[in-house]
Amino acid sequence: MAGAAAAAVASGISARPATLRRAPAGRRARVPVVRAAISVEKGEKAYTVQKSEQIFNAAKELMPGGVNSPVRAFKSVGGQPIVFDSVKGSRMWDVDGNEYIDYVGSWGPAIIGHADDKVNAALIETLKKGTSFGAPCVLENVLAEMVISAVPSIEMVRFVNSGTEACMGALRLVRAYTGREKIIKFEGCYHGHADSFLVKAGSGVATLGLPDSPGVPKGATYETLTAPYNDAEAVKKLFEDNKGEIAAVFLEPVVGNAGFIPPQPGFLNALRDLTKQNGALLVFDEVMTGFRLAYGGAQEYFGITPDVTTMGKIIGGGLPVGAYGGRRYIMEMVAPAGPMYQAGTLSGNPLAMTAGIHTLKRLTEPGTYEYLDKITGDLVHGILDAGAKTGHEMCGGHIRGMFGVFFTGGPVHNFGDAKKSDTEKFGRFYRGMLEEGVYLAPSQFEAGFTSLAHTSQDIEKTIEAAEKVLKRI
Repeated sequence: MAGAAAAAVASGISARPATLRRAPAGRRARVPVVRAAISVEKGEKAYTVQKSEQIFNAAKELMPGGVNSPVRAFKSVGGQPIVFDSVKGSRMWDVDGNEYIDYVGSWGPAIIGHADDKVNAALIETLKKGTSFGAPCVLENVLAEMVISAVPSIEMVRFVNSGTEACMGALRLVRAYTGREKIIKFEGCYHGHADSFLVKAGSGVATLGLPDSPGVPKGATYETLTAPYNDAEAVKKLFEDNKGEIAAVFLEPVVGNAGFIPPQPGFLNALRDLTKQNGALLVFDEVMTGFRLAYGGAQEYFGITPDVTTMGKIIGGGLPVGAYGGRRYIMEMVAPAGPMYQAGTLSGNPLAMTAGIHTLKRLTEPGTYEYLDKITGDLVHGILDAGAKTGHEMCGGHIRGMFGVFFTGGPVHNFGDAKKSDTEKFGRFYRGMLEEGVYLAPSQFEAGFTSLAHTSQDIEKTIEAAEKVLKRI
């Protein structure tokens, strides 16, 4: 394992014993009252979300739950969902005029900051030529060459329109290539909302505490086997019990959809060995980690090369995109080169390709990942120190521009450990941070993201806000 990777995993997600301590016995947290229309005095200016409330109430009559993706509804944190008006750099502004330092980054794509001037200028020029051709364009070649040259496992790539679509394509591909149907996934890992993956899933499924989703036929998940993340022995047992039947092992190499959970030393190596020994494929879902942990993704960072990789988010620079790729001999199964069918009307559209190209160009600049590592490390250590000072059990960790903090003493090595977190306390912390102008993912079970647009001043302000909020909850 590379030195940087080993250091990150060593610090991992466990509590920092030098600074962490338990809250004093008998201490009771003060629970703030959550009103429909929130207005909190914040210095000279009142923090209000009354316009957000009005818009969201209208949205609930138009869309299920008022949103187009469940986690946005604030079900797990309480309070009023925020309706945003604009973004720039590391900042977001809501419809009430409140400004926030953003650590969601549109759930990962905004690694160079929101609404980057160079990316926007390139998009405007592309827009003049049209938004979608439904036919080949040279920009597809350019982005494909960039992805192939960067990601160790990819020799051919197919662009799609979302991470879910990428994982659906990869699932069909591994089954077509191996002639087998069973797959192994890990508890708390989320690979999109395709039927086969909605078994002990993370992301919004974990956030809302939902059981495996209604509407999914038993037959769709019968061939999906699950194991705890970071448990290689459990995976070995599944292979022994299902000899010659398992097509692939799917995983997030660093979990982001159950909170931030890195692999323990040797875990990824063990999966690589087990899949090879059993004639199965190893699939890295790098929708979150791709181009974020390193230019070549988690597989470059950890030095483990899978057979197939799924990607999204960053490679579209903030526009809808996804991709799956792998070794040429595997990818040539995909139509029209081979018999495995998959298609998409807007796949490879010129706008998404343009945004992806110019985002990746920026990431090749010297010092990019060192900067992300520095500011993210400062952020996590600062929040954990604030937790220790104020008597809260917390643990957390980061790798480059991806991080997470849990309200539990830890360590957190899998989803079972993550579920020990005090989610009610996280909700109070979350709402308090909003009032202080900091926007975090509205769930204990989601990773956070930094960007090249975040400054040391942003980090300092966030840590100050965290300590202030932790003192009062």
